[in-house]
Amino acid sequence: MSAESGTMKRVTVLMGGWSAEREVSLASGANCAAALTQAGYAVATLDARLDLAALVEELRGQKPDVVFNALHGRCGEDGNIQGVLNLLKIPYTHSGLMASAVAMDKPVAKKLFQQAGLRVPEGRLLSRTELLKGDPLPRPYVVKPFNEGSSVGVSIVREGDNARPFEGIDWPFGDLVLVECFIPGRELTVGVMGDKPMGVTELRPKSGFYDYANKYTGGLTEHLIPAPVPPAIYEECQRMALVAHQVLGCRGVSRSDFRYDDTAGDDLAGIYILETNTQPGMTELSLVPEQAKHLGISYPQLVSWMVEHARCDA
Repeated sequence: MSAESGTMKRVTVLMGGWSAEREVSLASGANCAAALTQAGYAVATLDARLDLAALVEELRGQKPDVVFNALHGRCGEDGNIQGVLNLLKIPYTHSGLMASAVAMDKPVAKKLFQQAGLRVPEGRLLSRTELLKGDPLPRPYVVKPFNEGSSVGVSIVREGDNARPFEGIDWPFGDLVLVECFIPGRELTVGVMGDKPMGVTELRPKSGFYDYANKYTGGLTEHLIPAPVPPAIYEECQRMALVAHQVLGCRGVSRSDFRYDDTAGDDLAGIYILETNTQPGMTELSLVPEQAKHLGISYPQLVSWMVEHARCDA
């Protein structure tokens, strides 16, 4: 792929980072770098460490025309790195500072979804101390960090559970906790590319729920695309994903996750949006590349499109 000047466009793939999703980001970044090289770009990689001065120096040294942001989690998809790239005036893939920050803050994103008429699970933001005083919602309910991705730290408190929330688990996510009603039924996800939904995938874990392990361990979850749901449900999920993408101000590619209470049949009121990911994974098990393939878009074509639609807010 050539830049307007006729020279090869330089792309730095920003990957790794220091969030709980570091390993996923490294896998995403390696895949993206290989595909971009195959597509004809001059590609460099940069493992983002917790040293802002060094990161800026390395970026200036590499002089990229575009940064492919393959970071996940805090500082990579919450607006922080987007702000740095804006200041450096380097175009980057995915959403800008504001959309990234808002989407990562789940309670704020939920309020915007509700204002746009989208259904979200009932929930509360409270402290760990408050949660340990007693059930804030009828069981079953979901406990999750309010600003992490990839189902990091998510657990379900079920009827009959003897263990208290946080018991026997590591919780390095701060004092605030998002608690939501558990929506029974099926797990669905929809990618959005530009201004178009990419399709609906159903995710069927072989055991448990679609947690971090089931997302990133091969063979633990079945991906069904197109999702075997009624046409009205399929279309509604796509509509809601596009509305969420637009309401948050996303650009490039995003992915929204849903729960579908299939006991309601084709009743659209059975669909709930959980969250929108502004930096969807790009690993071999990731859903956006899978949906792109279903549309006839190869992995190199997908990442090339993302690079060609990169920009910054400066």
